[in-house]
Amino acid sequence: MSTMRMLTKIAAVTALAIPMFGIAPGVASATTAVSESVSAATPAGCSSVTQIGVTGYVTVGGQTMASVKQYKGCGKNYAYMYVWQGYRDTHSSWQGCTSIVTGTTIQDVQCNDNMVEIWSSGADTLSQCTQAIGWNGTGPWPVAGDAVGKTDVRC
Repeated sequence: MSTMRMLTKIAAVTALAIPMFGIAPGVASATTAVSESVSAATPAGCSSVTQIGVTGYVTVGGQTMASVKQYKGCGKNYAYMYVWQGYRDTHSSWQGCTSIVTGTTIQDVQCNDNMVEIWSSGADTLSQCTQAIGWNGTGPWPVAGDAVGKTDVRC
């Protein structure tokens, strides 16, 4: 298949798949492969992590801002947020935070302005049920009006 034809098909699938994020966050689609790069980075102080659970998405004004993932490694849980290139292309600035949640407790919050990747510093929560969240605010927790994306709960 020619490169142009393949790109046309990817663009068509992407246009159809974007509305799915509002209905079923965490569902894999062609937009993930097109809009989100795979990071080679790891959190500070831990050279090897493994993703656990499904990916969540932060959607702002109908546009996917970021992916939210939960990782385990080095005896800790980590939250990770990646701000998509498409969002960065249409916004000159943004704010983002990510955190590990246990029950109703937010811990290990990390917030940054205009960062492409945000890693939490690691929560000592491997023996608990956890979830990673990310939001488009300034922290230390999401407030009314912040768009929030969540992974599934992992025990």
